[in-house]
Amino acid sequence: MKMNTQISSWNLLAIFLIGTMISLSSCNVQSNNPLDVQFGDPYVLLASDGHYYMYGTGGVQDGFGCYKSDNLKDWEYQGVVYQGNTPDSWAESCFWAPEVYERDGKFYMFFSANWKVNPTAELENFLIGVAVSDSPTGPFKEMSDAPLFNPGYPIIDANVFFDDDGRCYLYYSRCCYKHPVESEVAAWAREKGMFDEIEESWIYGIEISPDFTHVIGEPVLILCPPEKMSDAQAEWESRSVTAGEANRRWTEGSFLIKRDGTYYMMYSANFFGGENYAVGYATSDSPLGPYVKSPDNPVLEKNTPKGGSVTGVGHNSITWSRDGKQLFCVYHGRTAATGDERVVFIDKMKIKNGRLTVDGPTIK
Repeated sequence: MKMNTQISSWNLLAIFLIGTMISLSSCNVQSNNPLDVQFGDPYVLLASDGHYYMYGTGGVQDGFGCYKSDNLKDWEYQGVVYQGNTPDSWAESCFWAPEVYERDGKFYMFFSANWKVNPTAELENFLIGVAVSDSPTGPFKEMSDAPLFNPGYPIIDANVFFDDDGRCYLYYSRCCYKHPVESEVAAWAREKGMFDEIEESWIYGIEISPDFTHVIGEPVLILCPPEKMSDAQAEWESRSVTAGEANRRWTEGSFLIKRDGTYYMMYSANFFGGENYAVGYATSDSPLGPYVKSPDNPVLEKNTPKGGSVTGVGHNSITWSRDGKQLFCVYHGRTAATGDERVVFIDKMKIKNGRLTVDGPTIK
């Protein structure tokens, strides 16, 4: 009887220790900025197997690779998980911004690429496709020999949101390509002799079927750059123009999350290849808007004016600790050490009292 009591005590102790370790691993996942991962547009999936999987732009010719982690700090390369530009693929080049979603035991990858069908030889012929796999590490195979849909203009940066009522929504960015827009910023740039016109990218949303085979209804305009220079958002969203980097104003890389009945859409503005790339957010009480931009924008931007070394931060996604208590902002950026190469950063973020904040960019 005494021996059985000892065994029971040790078992209880073991259970306690294991439970404590699991709890700590859930709450105290950490990052190590910048990560040794050369991705643009990073996206992290916390899968049902308890592991984190990261996907992004770059590292694979005409396709995508994947990294795996248990703690958001140490990442192991899993190899190529999707290969495009094959005889049976609709996509031929410029494979960008993959995001992977786990649904009913399957994994679905949304991505952007140039469509092979291009009778007018457009320089930007980007559309969105979907590929599926039984595993987060692939291989992912395209669900169709054509893009998901064609709105009549090039689109990138797919993000999918699953609402509480079971409906699904796709968000994407209309490219700047052949989309000049008149605004006070455009008039200012023309008067200064900087640019004759300013092209803009806009974020749209549309309902999508739960099986990801087709869209439902018509696209709804969600976010675009401010028309007036007096707008509180105009300064930070126009820095690529006012700094002379490009004749474009971007609104792209959207990511939607819902908290306490409010929809928070994070988005990036400015040139992804420049130092002024930055992140803001807007809120709504409906998945398709209208959305109101936060007065706190930008919530993530370069830190060099404050003595830091990080620039060009943007195109973020959101992941969380295993217990769901801690949110993390996953994004790309550059440092003096990494040069022009985009690398991945992960910083803690929170949504409290209706405000979204990111504790970054940081170097750790």
